[in-house]
Formats: sequence, structure tokens, C-alpha cells
Amino acid sequence: MSSDFEGYEQDFAVLTAEITGKIARVPRLPPDEKKQMVANVEKQLEEAKELLEQMDLEVREIPPQSRGMYSNRMRSYKQEMGKLETDFKRSRIAYSDEVRNELLGDDGNSSENQRAHLLDNTERLERSSRRLEAGYQIAVETEQIGQEMLENLSHDREKIQRARERLRETDANLGKSSRVLTGMLRRSKKDKVNFVLRHMYTMTVSLEEPADF
Repeated sequence: MSSDFEGYEQDFAVLTAEITGKIARVPRLPPDEKKQMVANVEKQLEEAKELLEQMDLEVREIPPQSRGMYSNRMRSYKQEMGKLETDFKRSRIAYSDEVRNELLGDDGNSSENQRAHLLDNTERLERSSRRLEAGYQIAVETEQIGQEMLENLSHDREKIQRARERLRETDANLGKSSRVLTGMLRRSKKDKVNFVLRHMYTMTVSLEEPADF
């Protein structure tokens, strides 16, 4: 069991030595090589963590009476791993600053470039704000126009309804007047017929009476 631990231990020592050397080289490399080196160190750090996990599992399998020495060595390796990660973070921060300066074209005028960039963004925000305000105003005016149209339609609907009611009343009155006139015509015709009949009767009676000599 201890032989497996010692094998992982040797691999860890070789790997951490390579990582230490690469971390020290990062600041001195050209940009393209720096990027590749950073990616390579990240990969090797993951491999070192896996070795530590394997070593930790091996220590747990060692009998308690013999485990103390290996546990002390594990604490030392974990501290070394933590130091490597800290050094790598510092190296990455320096690398990130260099990349940022290269992207911004930092030649002593970075602050001026940043101010110009901020001003440009501010102007864009102001233009966007003005467009939003104009759009909101159009929406409000459109809503007002729509409300006025609805009110006018409602008013016109009331007028049409009242006109229909007046037409119904007029139709009813015309129907009533028509019935009255029809009755009057019938009575007038009847009176005329009666008058003619009475007149004819009177003439007939007058013709039938004998003349006095």
C-alpha cells in the first residue's frame, strides 16, 4: 500500500516542479505563448489535484499506527499545492492586466481612451432615452385618440338609437292615423249611400201620390 503512495508522491513531485517553472516563465513570454502556457498550467494543476486525492485515499487505507507519518507528508503536499495555486493566480492577474492593456492600446493614453469610451456610451444611452421618451409620448397620444374615438362612437350610437325610437313612434302614429282615416272614409261613404237612398225614396213617394184636380 505504501509503495502506491510513494509512486503517486514521486509523480506529484515531478509535476509540481514543472508547474513551478512554468508559472515563473509566464510573465516573460510573448502574448501568444503566455496564453498557451496558462492553459497548460491549468491542466497540470488539475492533474496535481487528482494525484493528491489518490494519495489521500491511500493514506486512509494505511493502518492507524503507521498513518501519522504519511498524514504529515500529505499536509505538506497540500500546503505546497495551495502555494502553487496562489502563485498561479498572481501570474494570471498580471497576464490579464497585460492583455487588457494590449486590447486598450495602453501607451500612456489609456485614461483618455477610457474617458472617450465612457462619453460614447453616455451619448448612446441619451439617444436611447430620447427614443424611448418619444415612443412613450406617441403611445400616450395614440391612447388619447383611441379614447376620443370610442367616446364619439358611443355618442353616435346613442343618436342612432334615439332616431330609431323616433321612427318607431312615427310608424306607430302613422298606423293609428291610417286606421282613423280609413274609418272616417267608411263612415263618409256610408252616409253618402244613405243620403242617396233617402233622396230616391222621397222622389219615388212624390211621384206615386195622385194629383188634386
